Amino acid sequence: MMTKACVFCSISSGAAPASVIAEDALTLTFVDLRQWHPGHVLVIPRQHFNDIRDMDDATLHAVISAVSRAARAVDKAFPSDGISIWHSAGEGANQEVSHAHFHVHPRFFNDGMLAVYRSLPENSGRTPLDAVAARLRAHL
Repeated sequence: MMTKACVFCSISSGAAPASVIAEDALTLTFVDLRQWHPGHVLVIPRQHFNDIRDMDDATLHAVISAVSRAARAVDKAFPSDGISIWHSAGEGANQEVSHAHFHVHPRFFNDGMLAVYRSLPENSGRTPLDAVAARLRAHL
């Protein structure tokens, strides 16, 4: 089902253009408009899901399989020092399009992209980490 004004739903339905590299019944992989390094692609579920938290298991498995195929293709077509794969879930994570999507991006040493930590986090010690693990297990 296409949601109102969702650019990825429009691409998925063929109503908006995209440079498609792979597709199947559940997923679509295409070149991102913003090429920090050539080879940056997006993998989306054809069906509209806001983010990974909304996806059913069958769709998620298909998307992750498509991400893996895309990563191998990017690696071969655009040799680099590594590949970043990321998914932002929600506005607080800077998700710009509220249709689930995964970026597959070739990376190079010191390219300045996606600097996650401004400095290394301090080790919290085993006790606080075990408390975090217990809290998460309660919600699985």
